Amino acid sequence: MLVFIDESGDPGLKIGSGSTDYFIVTLVAFEENDEALKTDQRIELLKHELGFPPHFEFHFTSLKGSCREAFLSAVASYGFFYFSIVINKRKLTGEGFKFKESFYKYACSLVFENAKPYLNNATVVIDGSGSREFRRQLGSYLRRRINDTKSNARIIGKIKIQDSKRNNLLQLADMICGAVARSYSQKDDAKTYRALVAHREIYVQLWPK
Repeated sequence: MLVFIDESGDPGLKIGSGSTDYFIVTLVAFEENDEALKTDQRIELLKHELGFPPHFEFHFTSLKGSCREAFLSAVASYGFFYFSIVINKRKLTGEGFKFKESFYKYACSLVFENAKPYLNNATVVIDGSGSREFRRQLGSYLRRRINDTKSNARIIGKIKIQDSKRNNLLQLADMICGAVARSYSQKDDAKTYRALVAHREIYVQLWPK
């Protein structure tokens, strides 16, 4: 089992002064490695179809709408599922949320808790952009928090840090996360992209209520 995680927005709490209203973490999972490979190959082919170079990176916020739709339509038939946690930062009150790294770790743990019944010995791939030391700490944190030591249930197996520029499936997580984030905006295309992959969605939680 392969799992890819990505985020949208920022964990800062300066709402109205540059920080986003929402912070979203998305988990995209493949039960079968073969299906992940097929999806990877389809994304690679899509670059050619859209006239992009082989090293092009799909990133939701930098793409025009037609390319977003082309990407999500291209991957929609493949066998993945996803979970997202959408954190409404205007409703956060605890002091701990002021620390960005702690906030980010906690947000990741929430989405993994929701996905826990669907995961088994998953290899988790994390984008290596930013502090690699923090990403390593995140991996250790998730193992401790999610794996059930009492029953020896191994929810998370290996954790890998990879460059999203070289990993099409991390780009898939970015695109799914971007589609979820856009659905919480007031823009005209707010519902367009998430609808294309709605059948792959298991649970998107808005937190806190």
